[in-house]
Amino acid sequence: MLVSALILGLLGSLHCVGMCGPIAFMLPVDRTNSFKKISQITTYHFGRLLAYSIIGLAFGLIGKSLYIFGMQQQLSIAIGIIMIILVLIPYRTLGKYNLSRPLNKLISKVKSSLGKALKKKTTDTFLTIGFLNGFLPCGLVYMAVFGAVATGNLLEGSLYMVLFGLGTIPLMTTATYLGKFLNNTIKQRIQKAIPVFIIIIGVLFILRGLGLGIPYLSPAPIVEMATSTLECH
Repeated sequence: MLVSALILGLLGSLHCVGMCGPIAFMLPVDRTNSFKKISQITTYHFGRLLAYSIIGLAFGLIGKSLYIFGMQQQLSIAIGIIMIILVLIPYRTLGKYNLSRPLNKLISKVKSSLGKALKKKTTDTFLTIGFLNGFLPCGLVYMAVFGAVATGNLLEGSLYMVLFGLGTIPLMTTATYLGKFLNNTIKQRIQKAIPVFIIIIGVLFILRGLGLGIPYLSPAPIVEMATSTLECH
């Protein structure tokens, strides 16, 4: 399941460039010094990964809480279904509900702080920009969050989000250069592949929750295994 986070990040990179690309292009990097420029961009990405790790930790805690109450299987199935539904529902229909409305005040503060950070050129600027960037609303981040919850574990939830972030780094870093080589046909194919892969991840989560006893893909519930062991003794 953790591998799915990395692949989601890699496939979703094009979407990330469209959403966060303007921020990356506005980074106050030192273009006269290649080494300094690379270190500044690296610091920016580290800030993003730090934000994602915190988000993963928080939602991994939620998943663990549900796991303690014996709802891990139901949670995995529910998340798989939600991921599939969100992909199948037309974007315009989904946009009417404005799912991020409850967080609008917080998002406004993040955007305001981000705008101020972009005007600075201090050492910690790039870490701050990356960190704030990680908390901006994004459809793909929401999908990764669902995956973090489904892990049912704090550390795995955090790792899931970090792997997702790592997957977005290559294209986010080289967007300026790759933009000249990626024609519209390739971009459209990548965009079409993203929802297909999300549906596949959703199906995997559903299979995992069903506990069919298939190694790695749909392992039997731990509770049942523990019960059967006690009966044998």
